[in-house]
Amino acid sequence: MIRVAAVGDIHMGPDSPGLLRPAFDTLPDCADLLLLAGDLTRHGTPEEARVVADEVRGLAVPVVAVLGNHDHHDEQPEKVTGILREAGVTVLEGDGTVVDCAGTRVGIAGTKGFGGGFVGRCAGEFGEPLMKEFVRYTRRSADSLRGALEDLGRRGCDVRVALTHFSPVPDTLAGEPLEIYPFLGSYLLAEAIDTAGADLAVHGHAHAGTEHGMTAGGVRVRNVAQPVIRRAFNVYQLQTEQVPAAG
Repeated sequence: MIRVAAVGDIHMGPDSPGLLRPAFDTLPDCADLLLLAGDLTRHGTPEEARVVADEVRGLAVPVVAVLGNHDHHDEQPEKVTGILREAGVTVLEGDGTVVDCAGTRVGIAGTKGFGGGFVGRCAGEFGEPLMKEFVRYTRRSADSLRGALEDLGRRGCDVRVALTHFSPVPDTLAGEPLEIYPFLGSYLLAEAIDTAGADLAVHGHAHAGTEHGMTAGGVRVRNVAQPVIRRAFNVYQLQTEQVPAAG
């Protein structure tokens, strides 16, 4: 059994130091790793990133993150990423990482993702160059997520988790205005997850959404935006296959 703690949309700023650290210090008692599903800062400034870094620096469990749209606002995502990595956080964008949890290989594939909408009500690669690029950006994100999940499968991971900021399914957006669904996620992310396979998909972004959802292929999806889960993190349990001992 692997215990995955996850939270997104913590939106830390200059007035946030120490806000989550007491809860994060309890992680070894209840979780094997911590996933951060983007929007870690308010405006994506290096100063805000340092607050986040101090909040997770030296934690007794591995920390894996993706950035969100807020973390891009100041147009310095590379600096934000660098500050988090210096604090020991594995920041993913179109790639994956393997975490060893007491002998179990947990693979996490991550990308921020992007919008575009869902089947029947989605944008297409047609018309003006800006609209085409909008959809192509999402498709590139989805393709990179699929590739990272497939690579983790080839590397023999026992369980695989897809970590994004934007949602792969409309289920977890329930509660948000329908008009903004295209800006909250894309079905292309779910297609990537179902094609490559995963045991869990985690995202944030939808503050007024719903926690539980599922892809068409049956992969559990969880919206861990802090305004949704209303706590420092939620913990999700993943079953691992037990290999009988020889003899």
